[in-house]
Amino acid sequence: MQIFDAAATRTPLGFERLVPALKEAFAGRVSVPARHVHQVQVGQDAGTVLIMPAWSEAGFMGIKTVNIWPGNGARGLPGLHANYLLYDARTGVPLALMDGDEITSRRTAAAAALGASFLARGDARRLLVLGTGRVARLLPAAMRQVRPGIDEVMVWNHRPESAQRMAQTWQAEEGLNASAVADLEQAVRRADIVSCATLSTEPLVHGEWLAEGSHLDLIGSFTPQMREAAPDCFGPGARTFVDTEEALKKSGDLLDAMACGQLRQDAVQATLFQLCRGERSGRTGAGERTVFKAVGNALEDLAAATLVWQAQGISRST
Repeated sequence: MQIFDAAATRTPLGFERLVPALKEAFAGRVSVPARHVHQVQVGQDAGTVLIMPAWSEAGFMGIKTVNIWPGNGARGLPGLHANYLLYDARTGVPLALMDGDEITSRRTAAAAALGASFLARGDARRLLVLGTGRVARLLPAAMRQVRPGIDEVMVWNHRPESAQRMAQTWQAEEGLNASAVADLEQAVRRADIVSCATLSTEPLVHGEWLAEGSHLDLIGSFTPQMREAAPDCFGPGARTFVDTEEALKKSGDLLDAMACGQLRQDAVQATLFQLCRGERSGRTGAGERTVFKAVGNALEDLAAATLVWQAQGISRST
């Protein structure tokens, strides 16, 4: 079995390859059972384990394990650890152990970009990123892969110094016209694409702030307790899309909007499966306001891991 550390996992996952790979995966045949969730309690320490399997007609199977321990911050440790095991789906033989954090962050940003490829205006120029974590850092590169006209990037965080550091990093490492913003409302009003990658449990973006023709990308809320957008973001004038139907059960954003009567489940326009298969249309006019809500899916992890494996030129032997 091959072992891929963070650098070896990251290198093949450029967005110019990963975004098309995700589109192909959503359009193809991949089996994705419901994820397993287990609560772990050892003395006073508690955490959550997610187990996410998937397999494809291409002959690969993968299982991602994610350990989420909120109390690790007090120990000076990351709160999330993930690894990915890739197998030969025809025989069950283990092929590789990969860095699950790299796979998760890069496929999450790539899925947001895939959604934007259908839903953001073709002439989008101004991107606003909410958050400064691992996924947020990748969003400009991912979005510029599908909307190369983006020439201004703004970043907001509830810790202003963190936003300032992120903007400086983008300037230095990617040559971006990037700036930190303190007035979130004004930044949202100016943005063509608003991309939220936070762990917020309270709404950050309000519908009245969103400009005509804008695209709201929500990728941070993946439990009923988390939310980044107020219910009116999904109200009249907005067309709402999701990555999978699972989002309607797991996202606090959508659950709140449905409870408030701002969104009906049957008013959701399409999933990524339907968009990638050409079964439903995305944006149909420059003046439309679109919303994309993603909670993640194991097929994305499998598509990324398959890219990593195939990039090494290693034959699948059993």
